[in-house]
Amino acid sequence: MEKIRITKVKSAIDRPRKVKATLEALGLRKVNSSAEHVVTPQIEGMVKRVAHLVSVEKI
Repeated sequence: MEKIRITKVKSAIDRPRKVKATLEALGLRKVNSSAEHVVTPQIEGMVKRVAHLVSVEKI
């Protein structure tokens, strides 16, 4: 299975509640924190919602 590493590169201050909840669900709390996930349609949708705050790389 394909995996991705998601890194939070921008702050979630002044962002809507749904965006903050999505970052939390991905396991991203502080700036420069990273999380690894298996690529699923659910994870892809979450990444699209917060694409302006994160960077994604394939592992």
